[in-house]
Amino acid sequence: MSDLPDSSNKQTILVIDDAPENLAVINALLREFYHVKVTTKGVDGLRVAQSLPQPDLILLDIMMPDVDGYEVCRQLKANPVTENIPVIFLTAKIHMEDEQHGFDVGAVDYIVKPISPPIVLARIQTHLFLNDQRRFLEYQVEQRTREIALIQDVTIFALASLAETRDNETGNHIRRTQGYVRLLAEKLREKPKYTSMLTPMVIEMLYKSAPLHDIGKVGIPDRILLKPGPLSRDEYEVMKTHAQLGANA
Repeated sequence: MSDLPDSSNKQTILVIDDAPENLAVINALLREFYHVKVTTKGVDGLRVAQSLPQPDLILLDIMMPDVDGYEVCRQLKANPVTENIPVIFLTAKIHMEDEQHGFDVGAVDYIVKPISPPIVLARIQTHLFLNDQRRFLEYQVEQRTREIALIQDVTIFALASLAETRDNETGNHIRRTQGYVRLLAEKLREKPKYTSMLTPMVIEMLYKSAPLHDIGKVGIPDRILLKPGPLSRDEYEVMKTHAQLGANA
C-alpha cells in the first residue's frame, strides 16, 4: 500500500449519512487527505453525485429515512453519469445477507460500524487506485480503437484508389457512392422489415465499405476496361465479372 495522497492534489469523497455525528467523524478523518462533501439525505446525495466536480468515491450509509442506501446505490449504478463512481457502504447492518445485498446493488466494498480509521483510509485508497487504473485502461482501449478504425479507413481508401488508377474517368465516383449508400440505407431502415437489420453500426460499415465496390476492375483487361468505344457483347460479359472478382478479393 502506498502512502496516502498528497494534500495538494486531493480527490473528492462524498459522504451520505443521516446522522450528523457520523458525518463529523468521517469528515475529521478524511479532510486532511481528501476534499469531503457531505449530505444527510439520499436524494441530495444523488444530486451531488451528478454535480461537477463529481466525487471520486462515495461513502454511503444504508439506514436512512428518505431513501435507503441500497436504493441510492442502485440509482447511482443505473445512471450513466454516475455508474462508474465507486461506492463503499458504511453501515451498522452486520448480517451477511445485508452485505451480499450491498454488493448485489453495485457497491465495491462494505464496512461495518463502528469504523476503524486505518481500515477506512486503506479501503478508500485501494478503491480510488483501482478506479484510476480502470479509467486509464478504458482510455487506452479507446485510443487503440480509434487507431484501428483510422487504419481501416486508410486501407479501404488505398484499395479503392487502386481501382481508380485503372479507370481514372471515375473521378469522385467512389466517394459519391458512399453518400448514396448511406442515404439509401437510412431510408430503407424506415421500413419495418429492415429496421432491426440496418442498425447504425451496420449502416456505418456499409458506408465505409462502399469505396471497394469497384475493386474488381483491377482484374479486367485494359483492352476492355479502357476501350474508348462501345463494348461488344462478349466484352460486356467480361466487364460484368468485376463484381464477382471484387467479391472474391
